Amino acid sequence: MKDRFLNTLRELYEGESHRAYRFRYAVLFFDIVTILFVIVTSFTDHGRVVEGIDAVFGVLILADFIARVAIAPNRWRFLIQPVTLADMVSIVSFLAPLAGEGLGFLRVVRTLRFLHTYQLMKRLRSDFPFFRHNQDVFVAGINLVVFIFVMTGLVYATQHGRNEQIDNYADALYFTVTALTTTGFGDITLKGSLGRAISVVVMICGVTLFLRLAQVLFRPLKVRQTCQNCGLSLHDADAVHCKHCGAVIHIETEGQA
Repeated sequence: MKDRFLNTLRELYEGESHRAYRFRYAVLFFDIVTILFVIVTSFTDHGRVVEGIDAVFGVLILADFIARVAIAPNRWRFLIQPVTLADMVSIVSFLAPLAGEGLGFLRVVRTLRFLHTYQLMKRLRSDFPFFRHNQDVFVAGINLVVFIFVMTGLVYATQHGRNEQIDNYADALYFTVTALTTTGFGDITLKGSLGRAISVVVMICGVTLFLRLAQVLFRPLKVRQTCQNCGLSLHDADAVHCKHCGAVIHIETEGQA
């Protein structure tokens, strides 16, 4: 009975049947709903209704986590993966009561659920040519979005109640975006050495991620053009020959005026 159950789980999580694909996309849809819930509730007060929904999400995430552990070939390696650690922290944050401000710091670890968007991109790349051909843009965009919301959660958790300028999550998001873009209006500043350190991280890392997104959108270093001879897919934008096998490749360009 146990082996049959584990085989069913492996088929659902790793199989190629229509049922397996439907199941995995249902899990991905749940991840999207969870992420949207994290965003929406970040801007609202946490009452009993939100706590009840938290508990439901926490139980479902826990069930998914247990299933993945059960079918993992190497459970110890699985348990130390970043996404797995993020799930473990997310489970605690969803199941813990968040109505009291004393546990408000747990809101920051909820944003780690955004790491699941990387699994979403992996599935979309394998199933849809559009995502596969534009994966650099999507990955750069996801990196930036994940960074913004994780840092927003960190700003809120460390400044709310201590900094009168950070009254709600919107204030924390506003500061993160203005610091990231180096706009620097100066109407909100973070207090203390920790606040200054967070500001430095937001500015340095955020600008780097923002510029990376702009680069892949407007001037990518590499273009995707599969070599018909050896199959190499990434080439320099101005390449004429495949650097792997030397075959002539034909990369479409706009030319020069």
